[in-house]
Amino acid sequence: MSEQTVLVWSEELLTYHFGASHPMAPTRLGLTRELVRAFGLCEGVRVVDPPVATDAELELVHRPEYIAAVRAGAASARYGLGTADDPVFAGMHEAAARIAGGTLQAAREVWSGRARHAVNFAGGMHHAMPGRASGFCIYNDAAVAIRWLLDQGARRVAYVDIDAHHGDGVERAFWDDPRVLTISVHQSGMSLFPGTGFAQDCGGPHARGMAVNVALPPDTGDEPWLRAVEAVAAPLLAEFRPEVLVSQHGCDSHPRDPLTELRVSVDAQRIAAEQLGRWAADHADDRWVALGGGGYDIASTVPRVWANLVAIASGQPVDPERLLPARWRAHVHSLGAEVPQTMTDGRRPRLRPFDDGYDPADPVDQAILATRRVVFPEHGLGALL
Repeated sequence: MSEQTVLVWSEELLTYHFGASHPMAPTRLGLTRELVRAFGLCEGVRVVDPPVATDAELELVHRPEYIAAVRAGAASARYGLGTADDPVFAGMHEAAARIAGGTLQAAREVWSGRARHAVNFAGGMHHAMPGRASGFCIYNDAAVAIRWLLDQGARRVAYVDIDAHHGDGVERAFWDDPRVLTISVHQSGMSLFPGTGFAQDCGGPHARGMAVNVALPPDTGDEPWLRAVEAVAAPLLAEFRPEVLVSQHGCDSHPRDPLTELRVSVDAQRIAAEQLGRWAADHADDRWVALGGGGYDIASTVPRVWANLVAIASGQPVDPERLLPARWRAHVHSLGAEVPQTMTDGRRPRLRPFDDGYDPADPVDQAILATRRVVFPEHGLGALL
């Protein structure tokens, strides 16, 4: 099996563009690609073009009438098109289908053994529903790729989502499928879109415990956030032993993000990516498909978090203290944005394992325990409560 890492990229991914005033600015993708190139990370990856997913591939998850509506490009309340979140733009179907095709290609590379790891930081459109756009997401690339893996014979696929928003669309697609474990660690739906993803939401009658949600309070910072990810994902992945790990690395949990209220630094998000890479190696035969997602601090946070993701997935870790390349910083300055200087926020968070002790007064520990109490017995992990 090749140890090479695949990076999905094409300039055409920048055509997923809802307009100049929309938070989902394609600039964030371009700056990430430029930073990856400036650090020389392309030398350790194989870059592949993202094909446009066919209708048949999209129909693995999405309804034909919805795909037709997206292709028609007309506003439709029924299909969630033409809203403030998902305004219609020219070429929307092809742009969204290219993102889905890119994640499908990442899954093909990993499942075939041509690569162990694959990254599509343009992917992670986790809110899209079978028949409706939602939350800046037109087609659900992660769900399409997971369904394809199942159709190829995968018996167990795990999806771990660390975006600040609940990964509701992927969860919905596999709500009653015991072959897919979905884990989402996010800001509580009591205070953030889409208003879902609570501890008691744990899967359908044939898949109890396969949907896993950790709903965190606003202002959760680095160490509690890392504790929540580890306390739930690590035991479940060790028990489930997926054949492929798919992860979504939305970086809108950063304190600079304009849409959320978590306080998770670039440093903690780097540590989480390192954890996911280790879990893929330990529990998923080192098959790892890593995706982007949300993240709306487009010049400082997004490029650093996702360049780190590419670096980690390809075994080329970047020193957090490393100065960002001068040409890249000059480009960010030309955009009128605040220019980061290094790959760190100056934080050194340490993981405090949940097994070290539960604090009943800590709202994050309360959220962790609520999830473990609902889910762990379904996996034979009741002794860990």
